[in-house]
Amino acid sequence: MSHLRIAVLDATHRDENARRNFRRELAGSLAEFDVTDGSVPDDFAFDAAVVTGSRSSVYWDEAWIESTKAWVSEAIDRDIPFLGVCWGHQLLADVLGGTVEDMGAYEVGYSEIERTADSRLFDGISETFTAFTSHSDAVSELPLGADALARNHYSNHGFRKDRVFGVQFHPEYDTKTARDLVHTKELSDERLESVLAEINRENYRAACEAKLVFGNFLEFVRETTETVAVEAGDATAVGAGSDVATDGSGDDSAATGRSD
Repeated sequence: MSHLRIAVLDATHRDENARRNFRRELAGSLAEFDVTDGSVPDDFAFDAAVVTGSRSSVYWDEAWIESTKAWVSEAIDRDIPFLGVCWGHQLLADVLGGTVEDMGAYEVGYSEIERTADSRLFDGISETFTAFTSHSDAVSELPLGADALARNHYSNHGFRKDRVFGVQFHPEYDTKTARDLVHTKELSDERLESVLAEINRENYRAACEAKLVFGNFLEFVRETTETVAVEAGDATAVGAGSDVATDGSGDDSAATGRSD
């Protein structure tokens, strides 16, 4: 079976952890674009697109953010399915007409999140689940017509509109990524120690359930792509290329498997 061709819009400012994580979790032929350097795809020849997290804010007036939004907007208009993670979740909401704001707090560490609606994206995931979080911006108003899928006391943590899905949490994180991230943040000594203490094997294993969103999204993409191909009379036109996904993390998480 052919691999899905997936555009990965990398907004992490060259974070090698993020690249490793998405390569591990996305089963497909990945075309990676460093959007922070102004690189976006030249065309729309993809079965799906994924937008990563970032240490930037989607409402900043920066050229690379505007060029990313422009490509994403046209790709959505062309019915390309999207999955946004953290900053990517916020970017997709913004492009679709929602509102992203500083929430006046910083959520970081392993959090409990509650599903608020049934969705393909959360198939196999418990009504209340654990995931790693790191954000101070949030989607304060969903796009018109979008369905809220998950939340906690900080913010919305998931939405869907048509073929576009977003999750505020980080299902891709392994423990190395979480530790490296926390050390870059301006936290009090007490909070730093507290967050680092929760980055352990037990919490990581609990959070692995959230990784199902990747497989669920790709299953949705494959079904959608196959349906389009059959309707077009070309059932072979599904996916392209070869799988470049690797783990290579050297982390305990690899066996179980950024808005910062």
